[in-house]
Amino acid sequence: MAASRFRRHIAAQLSNVLEMPPDILIKSIHAIPVSKNRRSSGFQYFVSSVLGSKQSKSDIQLQTQKLAEQLKCDDVVSEISTGEGRINFTVNQKLLTKSVLQQVFKDGSEFGIKSELFSELRRGKVLIEFSSPNIAKKFHVGHLRSTIIGNFIANLNEAIGHHVTRMNYLGDWGMQFGLLGAGFQQLGSEEKLKSNPLQHLVEVYIEANKAAEEDETIKKMAQDFFRKLEARQEDALSLWQRFRDISIEEYVKMYQRLGVYFDEYSGESFYQEKCQEVLKVLDTKGLLKKTEEGTGIVYLSEKGDKSYSAVMRSDGTSLYITRDLAAAIDRMDKFDPDTMIYVTDKSQSSHFQQLFQILTLLGHKWVERCQHVPFGRVQGMKTRKGEVVFLEDVLDEACSMMLERMASTKTTKELVDPLETAQRVGLAALIIQDFRGLLSTDYQFNWDRVLQSQGDTGVFIQYSHARLHRYDEILYQSSQDLQPKHIVLYLLALSHLAAAAHKMLPVKGSVPELAEARLCLFQAARSILANGMKLLGITPVTRM
Repeated sequence: MAASRFRRHIAAQLSNVLEMPPDILIKSIHAIPVSKNRRSSGFQYFVSSVLGSKQSKSDIQLQTQKLAEQLKCDDVVSEISTGEGRINFTVNQKLLTKSVLQQVFKDGSEFGIKSELFSELRRGKVLIEFSSPNIAKKFHVGHLRSTIIGNFIANLNEAIGHHVTRMNYLGDWGMQFGLLGAGFQQLGSEEKLKSNPLQHLVEVYIEANKAAEEDETIKKMAQDFFRKLEARQEDALSLWQRFRDISIEEYVKMYQRLGVYFDEYSGESFYQEKCQEVLKVLDTKGLLKKTEEGTGIVYLSEKGDKSYSAVMRSDGTSLYITRDLAAAIDRMDKFDPDTMIYVTDKSQSSHFQQLFQILTLLGHKWVERCQHVPFGRVQGMKTRKGEVVFLEDVLDEACSMMLERMASTKTTKELVDPLETAQRVGLAALIIQDFRGLLSTDYQFNWDRVLQSQGDTGVFIQYSHARLHRYDEILYQSSQDLQPKHIVLYLLALSHLAAAAHKMLPVKGSVPELAEARLCLFQAARSILANGMKLLGITPVTRM
């Protein structure tokens, strides 16, 4: 690609002086982003990457100066200067612009992916577990982050050439379904279940839970129902299966609004029987211990550390971590992924540490291929009517507020489907707000900041696309740490530059040759914005 040509040229120059292979040097040559203080594009090479970290700053600077003096400007490199431990290469701007534009139009949606930065990437199989709502409940707003982050990670891995399996691991087993099943048998309404299924199941659960706190008989009925589930008794299993099917049907509608899909709908229920196999193996290996109360536990260290994880209730029924152990083993057998990624909030970090530790104790070396991507909590998310719990309320609010703003804005174009545009732009606003910082940090939600059309927002990116650093390095960085913020910040910077260029470089009224060149520039910017938005899970709009 275009940037590759310039990197290779600079690497060849350095190679002649340092007598090192260009392929090694090229990884240490990074683009210098254009900024207010630097109007020319270029690259920089950090000399410490060759000298090592043991050298003093003064020695590194001396070597930097000596190396720079041996390098020459040419048709590609117009200026060579030094900074702190680095050599700056300013490249021929006319040649760079022409090369980048040609490459953008040549590569299309693969622009950035064909970079030599990805040349050594070993393409493989990646399994990503994300979203994972609890069945028989409305889609809670807390699942938004897992859903859009997992979708981004899946899109990115797919774009760079991996075979991706998108898995939704539903919370569809556990004692709470004993309470729901027993509660529905006593309090359920077939009519309400048909008219508003998830809302009715939520109401039944709340009422049954309240009753169980006051009446031991209800609690016992719930325990009995869950035992019947674990024993695969037909009447209990049939009712539970109905709840599961209804839930998935409702969730698919929500995923369609988010532009998300899954290759596999799995769940804790799949591993009820396999849990017993895991417990047997733990027992055979001498890892399963019993407390005085009869709870099954596993000590997490063989070095005398007394920290442990409970893996079995005293009545022999399984726990969440037991089902996760069985699921991990089954997935490795079935899919054999090179990488298995779990996307959940950071409160589950301890759970995954314990999960990976027990898998290690069981002798599964593939645990090194497992990775937990934690994210922080969203604080203060509410509608204009007050606190919000369900995701559909947030999406409806974003769409509604966007429609209002579009109607009151003089520059809004006449649209064929204003509602669809508002939905896309509203979702973009939510995603960009979410992805601007590190995933592990909590952030304060603010509607005004989310939906403003100026500044660093999703609405501004969409506006820039509708009106119209190196991208490959940004993609590579995100592929390494799975943080979408690098792409978000790049798209925002590009949007600001495109907006400024739109004012300073008019197409209309310019001489044909100049108008064509400027149009190519805006088309290239628009193409990159579209590619980046699609990776983030945003569908670009063409008018707004």
